[in-house]
Amino acid sequence: MKILLIALAGAAGTLARYWIGGLVQRSSGSGFPWGTFAVNMIGCFLFGLVWSLAEERMAISAEARIVILVGFMGAMTTFSSFIFETGSLMRDSQWALAFGNIAIENITGLLLLFLGFAAGRLL
Repeated sequence: MKILLIALAGAAGTLARYWIGGLVQRSSGSGFPWGTFAVNMIGCFLFGLVWSLAEERMAISAEARIVILVGFMGAMTTFSSFIFETGSLMRDSQWALAFGNIAIENITGLLLLFLGFAAGRLL
């Protein structure tokens, strides 16, 4: 049952990303990816809100937290997970690991994107 709920929440997260990102991008009329920015920032806020309600106030059960954070948020934006994990490192004063995570994920992600472009051209 948990897998089904995660899948349904994932479908909802995917649709939320599509609708919010598209609406914001069309509204901005800009070449800058404001739609993706908006989705990522909303995702970061919602991740923090859900985590706090689950961990500090016990207002959300552990099962619901998994469905929301893995299913909905995982489909809407994985950026929120990246920010949460980096923030956790910072909260624990693991500054080198936090900034290393930022650098490694961004630099490696860009390199692999361009590697994927190159591989696609060769196929």
